Amino acid sequence: MLSLLETFGPLSDWQSFTDSWNALEPDTYLATVGLHRRRRHAVFSATDEGVVREAHQPHYQSRDYNSLQGGIERWFAPMLPDVANSASLRSILRFCQSFFGALAPEVRAWHVELHQFRIEARAGEPGQPTPEGVHRDGVDFVLVLLVDRQNIASGTTTIHTADGTLLGSFTLARPLDAALVDDARVFHGVTAVEPEDPTGASHRDVLVVTLRRKA
Repeated sequence: MLSLLETFGPLSDWQSFTDSWNALEPDTYLATVGLHRRRRHAVFSATDEGVVREAHQPHYQSRDYNSLQGGIERWFAPMLPDVANSASLRSILRFCQSFFGALAPEVRAWHVELHQFRIEARAGEPGQPTPEGVHRDGVDFVLVLLVDRQNIASGTTTIHTADGTLLGSFTLARPLDAALVDDARVFHGVTAVEPEDPTGASHRDVLVVTLRRKA
């Protein structure tokens, strides 16, 4: 992934980019299951003219795709300007537009949503990266990019067919480990995470980028 991303631009500010996960806000839409989930959100448009950030807006999923939190507009704290304009993020966005765009060359414009997630875990209180369970996001393509992982056990990504058959599983273990998902074809989920050392702080930081073709 490092060599792929650097094809589309520098990652020269990667450290400050990863540090921005320390400034995420609590996800207030989840009660018990989201107690230790923090996030920020941004929306971009990607066309042949480039990638442009859009005005801050809610994240919406129908209940067909998210039975736990679907059917409502969810307003999350916006991604900070320095993060949205960072060299690392812009390289990631250009990669996504090129890689996924090659799979759908007829699409000229994409609605792109970015989610910075931090899942925390404590002794006796596992963190839930996907509290809605195995699911689809209701988009065309998804990138899940691991940013940081500290004092965390488990967090295994699983990929399934529509009838629930397990196709495979893997764990994003190192920064830049990634899952690239054709959301129209498969379902995905992540198992709960627990601290390896129950006396220490723990977190799993990921960037999720989704692309949905514009009408």
